Amino acid sequence: MVAFTNQPKLGYGIYTVSEMAALLHLPTGKVRYWLNEFWNTRLAKTNDTTYSWGEKKGKSVNFYTLIEFYVFYQLRTHRLPASRILKAYQLLSQKFGTPYPFASYKIMTDGKAILFSPDKESIVSATPDLQYNIKGVIQDFLKKIDFEENGQLAERFFPAGKKSSIVVDPHHQFGQPVIAGTNILAETLFAMHKGGEKINTIASLYELKPSQVKDAIQFCQQAA
Repeated sequence: MVAFTNQPKLGYGIYTVSEMAALLHLPTGKVRYWLNEFWNTRLAKTNDTTYSWGEKKGKSVNFYTLIEFYVFYQLRTHRLPASRILKAYQLLSQKFGTPYPFASYKIMTDGKAILFSPDKESIVSATPDLQYNIKGVIQDFLKKIDFEENGQLAERFFPAGKKSSIVVDPHHQFGQPVIAGTNILAETLFAMHKGGEKINTIASLYELKPSQVKDAIQFCQQAA
């Protein structure tokens, strides 16, 4: 594993368990369980680092762990043992030189070849059908992510897809969903709409397009 100190930092985003579940469309209970069982127990033992801060419902993670969690969850959903996933995580961390290998461009674009090499050095063994299914899921998720210019780690996440105006960027509003290119929280626009304001009025007040306001409303309704 690549050594690092994991603590809240400006520009890294802050996401609670419930926010992770909403953004990734995963069950809150499963997110809480695996954050504790895999990230803060198994992974923590390998590098003496915790991956969340706070207690109970207030536990939070950074942007990279948010992205990594989805990849991990898909591997677990396809019944890959946590012990094998941990081994893969450790080896890939060294291979790519990053403490966040599951948020790497390489694992998302070539996950099948990296995780399921057909030779004896395969990190995680799986049937061809399972390999195909996981690769498809990761590729769909990849389409929602922008990566850093150096091509290493995830930089922005579009939870509703890139056709939507909503983006999760750790450099804006602590990583909470905003209108792309602004610091305007999607939740702010949604709250105004719930309060009775018309879409065109909200758009005019914030100098946005009505379509951007509609994206915020739709996103918040689906995340609720």
